[in-house]
Amino acid sequence: MSSDQEISARDWGRMSPYREPGYKSTQLRGPTRAPIIMPQTLSETTGPALGYAAVTQEDADLTTNARRNGEPIGERIIVTGKVMDENGRGIANSLVEIWQANATGRYVHVNDKHDAPLDPNFLGAGKCVTDADGTYRFQTIRPGAYPWPNHHNAWRPPHIHFSLMGTSILNRLVTQMYFPGDPLLAYDPIFNAIADEDARQAMVAGFELDLTEPNWALGYRFDIVLRGRNATPMEN
Repeated sequence: MSSDQEISARDWGRMSPYREPGYKSTQLRGPTRAPIIMPQTLSETTGPALGYAAVTQEDADLTTNARRNGEPIGERIIVTGKVMDENGRGIANSLVEIWQANATGRYVHVNDKHDAPLDPNFLGAGKCVTDADGTYRFQTIRPGAYPWPNHHNAWRPPHIHFSLMGTSILNRLVTQMYFPGDPLLAYDPIFNAIADEDARQAMVAGFELDLTEPNWALGYRFDIVLRGRNATPMEN
């Protein structure tokens, strides 16, 4: 049994494989050889720390941080939770970045060719830094589903991408958050690439009425565990 001082190894059984037959693009970009362990020095493990000084309170509110001439279209939501280590301790001062599609399922990206409207008042990107307890909070618009060319009639379920940065860029972890009760989850090869059912459910946020702001926005909790047997599945 691990003590509070020990660092648990990553449980690879809770992660998706680098090459997954159902997720076709991984067959082209997934590694085919064993990784090479590179020695790390102080410069790699302590820097560069990116983005901390530039984070403002408005960055965490995606309903206002890109307004031009009105409010963004869609259902307002609050997404909050804690970033924790394997022993449930909050991780303070972690840079949390999110990006997502808008309410119609389209990203603000030159390569997104989905035939859906862009929202001039919604960028779909935000960031914040966890507080002393490891808590983060975003206000945003619930993203829409969108088609993708993985297979016939393939649709990605609504999701939000999360990036978590530690003391250096080498400590970056990336995951996705999904919504409860979504029927598209059963058909999504990215979500189902994770064999462990409990691990998959760790990527599904929970609706909480206590986090919901009356007459304004529904509240969802999404806690993120970085390591150990209860780790949130990561993409890297």
